[in-house]
Amino acid sequence: MGLYRRGSVWWMSFSQNGRQFRRSTETEDRKLAIRIFDKLKGELAEGKWFEKVPVEKHTFGELMDKYLQEHSSVNKVKKSHLRDKGMAKNLLSFFKNRNLTDITSAMISDYKVKRRKDGVSPRTINYELTMMSHAFNLASLEWEWVKDNPVRRVRKDRVNNFIERWLTPEEEKRLLCVSAPWLRDIIIFAIHTGLRQSEILDLRWSQIDLVRRTMTIFEQKNRGIDTLPLNETAVSVLTERYRHRSSEFDHVFPSANNTRIDNMNLVRAFKRVMRKAEVHNFRFHDLRHTFATRLVQSGVGIYEVQRLGRWKSPSMVMRYAHHNIESLRASIEVMDRFEGAIITNLSHPQKNRGHKSHLRLVNP
Repeated sequence: MGLYRRGSVWWMSFSQNGRQFRRSTETEDRKLAIRIFDKLKGELAEGKWFEKVPVEKHTFGELMDKYLQEHSSVNKVKKSHLRDKGMAKNLLSFFKNRNLTDITSAMISDYKVKRRKDGVSPRTINYELTMMSHAFNLASLEWEWVKDNPVRRVRKDRVNNFIERWLTPEEEKRLLCVSAPWLRDIIIFAIHTGLRQSEILDLRWSQIDLVRRTMTIFEQKNRGIDTLPLNETAVSVLTERYRHRSSEFDHVFPSANNTRIDNMNLVRAFKRVMRKAEVHNFRFHDLRHTFATRLVQSGVGIYEVQRLGRWKSPSMVMRYAHHNIESLRASIEVMDRFEGAIITNLSHPQKNRGHKSHLRLVNP
């Protein structure tokens, strides 16, 4: 009993009631093949295995409905679920009435070509295929609608990695000078907390503890709850706003009408002050990049930055945390402690007269 490869596809070999069986897992992915084989071994142990007849045919539209209702809406936060619905709409425009068993890797490649012609970015296409692949995995391993996941054999588009933007101190001064007081508070708070745009606009006083100097973030991408410390600058912004807060509205950064500020209104106001301050190629989300970058450049460890910014892994932090040349200089100068001693010995041999040299120069 075991797994083996035949060409690029993984196969299973096992015996049942004295008979030897060989069955294809119909996948090139080793991890998925192991999961399929483990499931089969469980059925063999329980005496439930038998050669299954072809299952009822289902359409891609049924798959998306089931995925959105039974997985996405249950396991993801509202914002992520809405994003899944948008991606499903794009996928359905191409695959909706097709039977799952008729969808091939070549067909999925054609979808990629169509999306590129529509002007969609490689990153967005990859997100759509990732969700489609996840739905097929559930259909294969849990719902038993299909035997194979054709998305796994389709390569993801290459995403061009660009240098993330962060705000220099000079740019920050110019930006704050031309910003209205309400926007200036939001910009300063974003830089000193690393909160996302929606997290700032949704922030309520019930999440703030000015005595302990902390804030609590509830609904997040990872569905976790985090209580984070606040520095002196962030506390000063909150303290001043608390003095002028409206008792009728709990939001920390409300509009002039004491309603939640609309995301697009904030973006438009931010773009206007960007033009006035002559700060180019910068988005509101780059204030979060600025938060991470300044922490790292000040010597804060990657683990602490990860916790403060609530990123899932250190590798995600490295995408945002950039060093400038001067922040690396202290590290490279450590080498002078070793190299300097050797250079000194070579330049001033008279200092070492009467002593045997342990330094040998070897020709390359």
